Amino acid sequence: MTATATPRPTVRPRGTRQLAGTGVLLRFALRRDRVLIPVWVAVNAVMILSMPNTLRSLYGTTAQREGLLRQMEANASFRALIGPVFDTSIGALTAWRVGVYAAALGAVTSLLIVVRHTRDEEESGRQELLASGAVGRRASLTAALLAAAVANAALALLVTAGLAGQGGAGALSFGLGLAGVGMVFATTAAVVAQLTESARLARGLTAAVLGAAFVLRAAGDSARADGSSVPTWLSPLGWLENQRSFAGERWWVLVLFAAAVLVQGALAYQLAGRRDVGMSFLPTLPGPAAGRLGTAGALAWRLQRGGVIGWSLGFLLAGVVYGGMTDGAADLVRDNDRAREIFARMGGQSALTDMFLAAMVGMLGLIAALYVVGSVLRLHGEETSGRAEPLLAAPVGRLRWAAGHLVIAFGGTVLIMLLAGLGLAIGYGREAGPILGACLVQLPAVWVIGGLTLLLYGLAPRAATAAWGVAVAVLLIGWVGPALNAPRLVLDLSPFAHLPKLPGGQMQWGPVLLLTALAALLTSAGLAGLRGRDMTT
Repeated sequence: MTATATPRPTVRPRGTRQLAGTGVLLRFALRRDRVLIPVWVAVNAVMILSMPNTLRSLYGTTAQREGLLRQMEANASFRALIGPVFDTSIGALTAWRVGVYAAALGAVTSLLIVVRHTRDEEESGRQELLASGAVGRRASLTAALLAAAVANAALALLVTAGLAGQGGAGALSFGLGLAGVGMVFATTAAVVAQLTESARLARGLTAAVLGAAFVLRAAGDSARADGSSVPTWLSPLGWLENQRSFAGERWWVLVLFAAAVLVQGALAYQLAGRRDVGMSFLPTLPGPAAGRLGTAGALAWRLQRGGVIGWSLGFLLAGVVYGGMTDGAADLVRDNDRAREIFARMGGQSALTDMFLAAMVGMLGLIAALYVVGSVLRLHGEETSGRAEPLLAAPVGRLRWAAGHLVIAFGGTVLIMLLAGLGLAIGYGREAGPILGACLVQLPAVWVIGGLTLLLYGLAPRAATAAWGVAVAVLLIGWVGPALNAPRLVLDLSPFAHLPKLPGGQMQWGPVLLLTALAALLTSAGLAGLRGRDMTT
């Protein structure tokens, strides 16, 4: 009788088992982000690639560009806001003008992608289902980082190709630098996602790290005009500046990005292997045993108070910074007719200082639209996570539940705009009344965006996140549109374009009241849709 040998099962190396299923998860992540990644990359690329023509129209001669360089060397406030200028070429001015903000936008995109496909998946319970199948322990983290890498690589390719006409080496340096900043904060988000139990907290903490990086860079650049200050070198945004794209590239700075990505990535992988799915190293505390959450509004405040406080402090600080820059900004554009025209289109119609203040108030209003979208969409997050269902099973109606969050969303915009106005008045040293009034005039346009967000959530919850696209489109129209001399028809698509330009302009109550009525109509329609549909559909 012949014995039959039983074949041994194939044993994969331990590292291979840890990454099993990564390809499938990456395809799934890219499918889920098929709107998010292209939109954010396109917005960033358009902002960058539109800048050379704008700068050429503003500073068409070498003498004008040299004058700008001298002014920036003497203007510490503007260096803190934008960064130092290293050369007078159009490419170097493009990297100077949009580099910090494009890198920050890429960093935000990267952290959202990574947190969405790591901590968000665990918080929703989907990761536990995946882990029960043939999926490695670190496959989800790897797929999330690869998805972020795809987004950053796409941006780098577009920027390199689009700016190649300004200098191939500079374009490649700038594109790689932007991708480097994005991947640094992608791996930062990967580490934070292992430490925290909440996706919202993970996003908030990573955003706080990004804010600290901006502050460090701003402090360093205001101190020295050559970018050699220690705080500048402590910030990844400062590394991007010190690459000096289009101004004698420093390729060795890319090593800093690579080292930061490798160190943080290794730490994230180590932490991911030492905890259970759904758990964290910094668990969420249960809170006091005796709390006062007797109303839906109190619960909404408890859930959103961190965001309100963070946005309030940020707007107050931004107001102080922009207010302190007002006189310097007027000096910077006083002799440039094209720059004065752009400021006039963004806001303000009288003195240069009023132009700058009106433009800054308008920009803060555009940013406040992002706050109201996120705050209103907290309703969507509570519903999809299942936390709204037990609350609505109690004697709490849908409208009462929604009203609690809407008070925080719409009332929060009043608070942050008032604090922004107070900061502007403090920084500029001017009477607060006109500036506070200018900030409050922005509210109807902000509320229109909030009402549209609620309408999308109430009628078509699956499309609710499209409100982010609306807010970004409005931001792009208001920020880049005037610089590109966009047609009036395009600018009028934004509700902010219909507001009176204060301070300095004439107060017009008609558009303000009309936008307020439109916001009320959209909010009412959204509440009606929420009341009439099935939940979690």
